[in-house]
Amino acid sequence: MTKRIAILGSTGSIGTQTLDVIAHEPERYQVEALSGGYNLALLIQQVNQFRPKFVSIANKALADELALHIPSGTKVYYGDDGLIQTAAGTDADLVVTALVGSQGLRPTLAAIDAGKHIGLANKETLVSAGHIVMNAVKRKGVSLLPIDSEHSAIFQCLNGENRTDVASITLTASGGSFRDRSRKELEGVTVEQALRHPNWSMGAKITIDSATMVNKGLEVMEAHWLFELSYDQINVLLHPESVIHSYVHFVDHSIIAQLGNPDMRIPIQYALTYPNRFATPTKPLNLAEIGKLHFRDMDYARFPCLRMAYECGRQGGSAPTVFNAANEMAVARFLKGELSFLQIENVIEETLQHHTVIDEPTLEVIHEVDQWARACAAEALL
Repeated sequence: MTKRIAILGSTGSIGTQTLDVIAHEPERYQVEALSGGYNLALLIQQVNQFRPKFVSIANKALADELALHIPSGTKVYYGDDGLIQTAAGTDADLVVTALVGSQGLRPTLAAIDAGKHIGLANKETLVSAGHIVMNAVKRKGVSLLPIDSEHSAIFQCLNGENRTDVASITLTASGGSFRDRSRKELEGVTVEQALRHPNWSMGAKITIDSATMVNKGLEVMEAHWLFELSYDQINVLLHPESVIHSYVHFVDHSIIAQLGNPDMRIPIQYALTYPNRFATPTKPLNLAEIGKLHFRDMDYARFPCLRMAYECGRQGGSAPTVFNAANEMAVARFLKGELSFLQIENVIEETLQHHTVIDEPTLEVIHEVDQWARACAAEALL
């Protein structure tokens, strides 16, 4: 049976890899809708290859140009309304939410409200509004299938298991571009150096987040909501090879882990085909070839952003929203050369210090807090 797919963020790293999975066995899938940002040339190419019924792009000028280069049968939308249309207004069975940052929240909620199953690659959706999103998932009876490699690993390890038998989970972390550098050696590192991830092929923002360990902090918060675990039950372990993607500790001291090469197409395809498994265009894992795997305890003094993430997660309410929004602004400023690498964590901490946490925020309050945190982070350290 053909599965109908919509992809939010089709021109980004996860979006392009999702389309690569689909192109490997096109008879299994029908691409219903695509949304891209500003990468007009790539979106034109994708629309002409996959022939979706709907496509959305960042603004009207780009939409007008896009319409000139794609089949006339594809309807073109733009902006926030376009994202909502591609998320909720199609016949898609599964919506892959691969947008970067908090912009993924409203389209994801719209897709859930429309009864779509979700392939979640936008962790900020759960970080900023986990209580709202998970309530919507339960109310609509849809599936929320994790695409992040770590959460996909935990999801797979829990298949067929009794959740009450889970003692804790461990998310593994590669350590990012600077995992072997001391804090002293991080002074003066460049954007180019920060973007050289040793294991994974990812977009710029998530690659920087990996180096600061913010990404792992967001994943900890996401795991809290996805698997209904307390923060005391969620551990992080440094694992430079990124072969063990994460694992589950059970009450009898058994551990079940999921292993694979660091290739995002594997968890992407699992979300697309769940509960079935099919061959992928990826390389098989050869443990004999790898030879050794290494592990280190997490150093929260070396990676203070992860410490702050745990603190915000435990505080709950609006604290995770502020953490995420401040980081997005700080990373954007670093990429533009306005901040040094180490100042990213300073901006996050300063913004958090200026915030009074709001419990059980509504969607509107989350939006207001998000905007406040961005403004605060934009002015920090000036």
